[in-house]
Amino acid sequence: MWRHAEAEDGLVDETQTPLDLNRSLTQRGEKQALRMAAWLDRQLPEGARIWVSPARRCEQTALALGRKYKVRPELAPDAKAHQLLELVQWPAHKYPVLVIGHQPVMGQTIAQLLGMKEAECAVKKGALWWLRNRQRDGQSQTVIVTVQSPELL
Repeated sequence: MWRHAEAEDGLVDETQTPLDLNRSLTQRGEKQALRMAAWLDRQLPEGARIWVSPARRCEQTALALGRKYKVRPELAPDAKAHQLLELVQWPAHKYPVLVIGHQPVMGQTIAQLLGMKEAECAVKKGALWWLRNRQRDGQSQTVIVTVQSPELL
């Protein structure tokens, strides 16, 4: 799970309605996305599926990776953890999946998978959480492979 990089503050239209889906990355966000994408491109298998929120900032984050991706409405800013897990078919998935999306659903999903309280897991802008599922002694376990922040790369 890769949270979009830093984006502009919320914009509003002439009726003062927020245009959240149209927010773009800041210059700092573009650098964050490129830094994380360079690291991720070396780690991510070629056949990985990449699913992206329809928000502009998420697509811009995905573009930094330079791979094909699909925009999925289930990953919009108002997404729920159960929608994300259904989309990636967790834990029955048979292929690697990269999800590029938003807080709070990223943190809520990670917290759920790790058995934490919903509000206990914050995901920093531009950060990546790599999780894997495994069977151990007949039980399903979520394993944290790595957590990366663009500032540390």
